[in-house]
Amino acid sequence: MADLQDEPHSVGIGAEDLPAPAAAVAAGALDRAVALLAVHPVVDGCNTLVRTLHQSPYHDIETSDTGVDTDIPRLRAGGVGAQFWSLLVPSAHEDAPGDQVLSDTLDQIDTALTLMRRYPDSLCLALSADDLADARNRGRIASFLGPVPGRTLTGSLGALRAFHALGVRILAPAGAPWAQEELTAFGHEVVREANRLAILLDLTGCAPAVACRLAGASKAPVIISNTAAASLNPHPGNVTDEVLAALREANGLAMVTFDTARTGDSLHAVADHLDHVRAIAGPHGVGLGATFGTGPGHPRPTGLTDPSGYPRLIAELLERGWPESEVALLTWGNAQRVVRDAEFTARAAGHRR
Repeated sequence: MADLQDEPHSVGIGAEDLPAPAAAVAAGALDRAVALLAVHPVVDGCNTLVRTLHQSPYHDIETSDTGVDTDIPRLRAGGVGAQFWSLLVPSAHEDAPGDQVLSDTLDQIDTALTLMRRYPDSLCLALSADDLADARNRGRIASFLGPVPGRTLTGSLGALRAFHALGVRILAPAGAPWAQEELTAFGHEVVREANRLAILLDLTGCAPAVACRLAGASKAPVIISNTAAASLNPHPGNVTDEVLAALREANGLAMVTFDTARTGDSLHAVADHLDHVRAIAGPHGVGLGATFGTGPGHPRPTGLTDPSGYPRLIAELLERGWPESEVALLTWGNAQRVVRDAEFTARAAGHRR
């Protein structure tokens, strides 16, 4: 089985392949960033392309398309080696009945699996940490399915087990009736079953108190797949230092978004949020979750308008003095460690049963 010691396949990017704004970054730092991403590519914690394609299925993501900000050429140009594909329903449907949310989620899973079949030379379904490494070594982009909405689980764990059988590996409790002010008895069952199945809990959108309870209840690390530091920008979607400290205690992972409303309108502002999350959650608790996958008009920080901007961000962090070992944790190592730790927890739960 492959692991982090395997010789990785180069993702094939070079400084000469990057768009013109990269010239604003020192050439030496950009060269170092490109070389680092060839070995430690980005695991991006959130992309909503599946939802976009479900609503408008006529995009060919093997060629650059101005209609969406994500396609295979730009993922490769940015050094993306693994992608978590969000399967959450649009915010306009948040008040929809549970059975409709479940139906919409299943439709998105079908769209995601169709995407893997349509582009087998570039994308492959990943179910484990070994799959992440295997895909990287074969030059493919590993695809993790999830999160799915936690409110699809209405008093029964059968839906969670069915999601797992379909390849889903991430669950979002936000908005679920079992994870409101308090974690209900059924909520504790969901956490235990997710731990047993090696399904990660994504605390994005949870109130701070609920997020801290979930982080404490889970025996496996939890993630926040897209967020930024509330201390720098008190946006309701950003994470507080209290939650970042709880993630550090639980060996979890906060993945910083590229959303102007949450981070600010520049690459430097995003780097400031990464600095803060790293300071509070620790070098092992910070990752990247850009929330690309949308059409035109979604505000993005300058220099980070699509996945091809990752090398510029990495170059900025290197210029700020981040050690290359910690940048490698940010891009690849932390996400793979969280997935592997969840699998270890699942095996331990199986032995106990």
